[in-house]
Amino acid sequence: MILAVDIGNTNVVLGCIEGEKILFLERMATDRGATDMEYLVRIRSVLKFRDIDPEKLEGAIICSVVPIVTMNVRPAVEQLTGKRAIVVGPGIKTGLRINIDNPGALGADRVADAVAAVNNYPVPLITIDMGTATTVDILTSKKEFLGGVIMAGVNMSMQALSQGTAQLPNVEIAHPARACGTSTAEAIQSGLYYGALGAVKELISAYTQEVFGGRKPMVIGTG
Repeated sequence: MILAVDIGNTNVVLGCIEGEKILFLERMATDRGATDMEYLVRIRSVLKFRDIDPEKLEGAIICSVVPIVTMNVRPAVEQLTGKRAIVVGPGIKTGLRINIDNPGALGADRVADAVAAVNNYPVPLITIDMGTATTVDILTSKKEFLGGVIMAGVNMSMQALSQGTAQLPNVEIAHPARACGTSTAEAIQSGLYYGALGAVKELISAYTQEVFGGRKPMVIGTG
């Protein structure tokens, strides 16, 4: 049984994997100020809640886009499991061919998305991960990662509007009843929803022509 830890800008996602089976997934807020001991207590509490005996953990793997949090989560995980944790990054064999300008700078989240996609779906394909940031990436029929797009996620876009203006409020992110909002809140919701949807659709269309010669690849969404 393996402990998997995904450290994102907003949440830390914990899970246990046994063979091909995911036993559970739990989320906790990413805390840049928490110490390794605090993370140890939190992770141990999650495992206890899920009735997982830490002594049965054979190892751990960490995927992170927040290095300062990795510095504290990694020793916590290693103390919990008694084994050295694998951190997704340069030097890890994934089976992918990374064909970008600087492979060492590729985010661990995009690597993990690509590896999961090619191991579960036929290539070529496009992966879409909608988190704090939204990434839209390309994988060829030869399992070659060609790169893609990083843009602000829906939550980040909403925060930019509310924090960068004097009168625009935070709103619930939801599918609006209509594209043409008749109130400020509805207009923001529509902009967030259709803006994100339109950007993704346009990127899929552009990739289809630019990379795949008009042949439509499979599209995988997560987030």
